[in-house]
Amino acid sequence: MAGGGTADVTGPPIREVATLHTLLPIVFALCAAFSNAVATVLQRKAALTVPRSQGFRAGLMLDLLRRPVWLSGILAVIAAGVCQALALATGPLTIVQPLFVLELPLTLIVASFLMHRHLPGTGWLAVTVVVAGLAVALAAASPTGNRTHVALDRWIPALTVCMGAVVALALAALRRPEGRARAACLGAATAISYAVTAALMKASTHILDEQGLVGFFSAWQTYAFAATGVCALFLLENAMQAGPLVASQPALTLGDAMVSLALGITLYEEEIRSGWWLLPQLFGVALIAAGVLGLSRIPLTQSLVAPDEERRTAEAHQPD
Repeated sequence: MAGGGTADVTGPPIREVATLHTLLPIVFALCAAFSNAVATVLQRKAALTVPRSQGFRAGLMLDLLRRPVWLSGILAVIAAGVCQALALATGPLTIVQPLFVLELPLTLIVASFLMHRHLPGTGWLAVTVVVAGLAVALAAASPTGNRTHVALDRWIPALTVCMGAVVALALAALRRPEGRARAACLGAATAISYAVTAALMKASTHILDEQGLVGFFSAWQTYAFAATGVCALFLLENAMQAGPLVASQPALTLGDAMVSLALGITLYEEEIRSGWWLLPQLFGVALIAAGVLGLSRIPLTQSLVAPDEERRTAEAHQPD
């Protein structure tokens, strides 16, 4: 009888702790994705109001600092960063980062609200397909593991490959004229930078938890994730000016998820299901890709850029 009483008392709290441990990173990641979506729309609006250039322009950041809309976007970025850090501190990289696939549908929903326009039925269907695909992929993958320490000999090859890819994509973007191809290259480079930033941020949050502020500010990972974060922001701002959101945002959201998945497995030894579970995982990825493609074709996505470009073209042809 006593043993039964003990089981009744201790059982529910244990299950509640396990459920909380699973839900916390998901909730924080969803909050971060929403904040990033708001930031993307605000920063996009600001980026279209500053002078454009064919190459990278360091003065771009100074121009943007004088735009209140861009500063509001930065506040949203900070909120997203805090939520992302909390998510990475409480859950695996392979769960947290794939949830950022939701940034694209959330970005379009936020954009439709700020532009006082309705997302069409096909848009909502595409959003549903993306959400369903993400749910299927994550449920089938069932990522596990939450390693808190990564040895330096694992970081060196991972960082070398990722940074080499970023440089290659940036150089490829510079060789292309303003348009979709250039925006896609910069979006992919931004995605890799964000994934590396997340992996380094995860290491830093665990150092902060285990060693306190002294350990946090003494760790190379802290300064590395700050540097890669700044690099990602710079690439993002140039991607926004390089071409339409439909070209840069899919590359950013899907690329971030895939690279983060690879870093979670190779660096943090996180695991996903294999065998026949790969079939529903691939089906989920296919649904996500189909949903993203559908979102990229709706008129609202195109209107995020077109009206401003048309207005500038008209102004350029007006007589003095």
